[in-house]
Amino acid sequence: MVCIEITPNIYWNGLNDRTSDLFEGIWPITKEGVSYNSYIIADEKVALIDLVKGIKTDDFLSQIEEVVDPATVNYVIINHMEPDHTGMIKTMQKIAPQVTFVGSERTKQMLEKFYHLNTNFKVVKTGDTIELGTHILEFYDIPFVHWPETIATYERTSKILFPCDAFGGYGALGGSIFADEYEDLDFYKEEALRYYSNIIAKFSRFTLKAINLLKGLDIRIIAPSHGLIWRNPKEIIDLYERWARYGTEPESAEEGVTFLYASMYGNTEKLMGSVAQGLSQEGIPVKIFDVARTHVSYILPYLWKYRGVVIGTPTYEAKLFPPMAYVLDIATSKRVINKEVIRFGSYGWSGGAQRDLEPRLDKLKWNLLEFFEWQGGPTLEDFQKGEDLGKRFAQHLKNFN
Repeated sequence: MVCIEITPNIYWNGLNDRTSDLFEGIWPITKEGVSYNSYIIADEKVALIDLVKGIKTDDFLSQIEEVVDPATVNYVIINHMEPDHTGMIKTMQKIAPQVTFVGSERTKQMLEKFYHLNTNFKVVKTGDTIELGTHILEFYDIPFVHWPETIATYERTSKILFPCDAFGGYGALGGSIFADEYEDLDFYKEEALRYYSNIIAKFSRFTLKAINLLKGLDIRIIAPSHGLIWRNPKEIIDLYERWARYGTEPESAEEGVTFLYASMYGNTEKLMGSVAQGLSQEGIPVKIFDVARTHVSYILPYLWKYRGVVIGTPTYEAKLFPPMAYVLDIATSKRVINKEVIRFGSYGWSGGAQRDLEPRLDKLKWNLLEFFEWQGGPTLEDFQKGEDLGKRFAQHLKNFN
């Protein structure tokens, strides 16, 4: 894509990545892709806001050349040090040796550790400004959204907020950079939630602090470093605020069930349908995942937003089936707390899954309401037990508040 003007003299100059399989080396993006968004402000002085991952270097520099000579860049604003936004730093320093890097005090320290650069650097904090001419950059500390050094940059004249990873999402851009030019935004909203639950969710308390800090600004456009640019900024701010509250106010979670199951030889899977039937009869939204065949990246958004969790898992060597244990470990790491839970599962020669599960649920602050187990294959009576279990759980969730 070529550079695209957002407002007079402010340009998007990003890259679409449709070839990487994993984001941060763990989260799948093979199907969805991702964008790395950088921005040029061409005034009396020239500023680049965030850079890109160190791929397609020639394409990135060619985009800058559409607007300015890269050698004339005066400032590179480093909102966030993660290498998908700073991978071009050494290249820019060589092309424009006079350039001043701008960021927080923590960023200055990290720049030397990541890139071994001890160069022109301007430390900024909340309320500090840089005048480029008719454009004025104002900086705000938003630590732990999602690294401790993170800042957001606000351009006063155009009233654009550049928040780096905040308000971002997965998904390569499909022809336009602006959210309001897509008739169906569902894909990008779903990918924004997946991104939030994978990357930001653990820091929801800091996300709400950042939103409250920035609410006093007159923001007309939000231009993050991944995903779409929002000319209706309230839409993405409201989504992020809602998602952050799921992590800080568990009672705000949505009425629905994330149904996690795994099965070694099909005995636990056989009962899965009965429990799901009981849930569905009560009109509760249910999202079902085979945890052995679904990457946890796609499970986390539903664990994050739904109040209820069903765990269907067999015993494996007197413990939880390992893929289920892994999902719960990731949920613990991401602070997916305060859920309502039921569990069912089979065992072969010995139980033990339930004994292994309970301390994990304690860490998560998940409230286990009921569970039942059986040896070998389920009976007709077990199938009825499963359906009744699903119904009772759905009724509990509907009456939760």
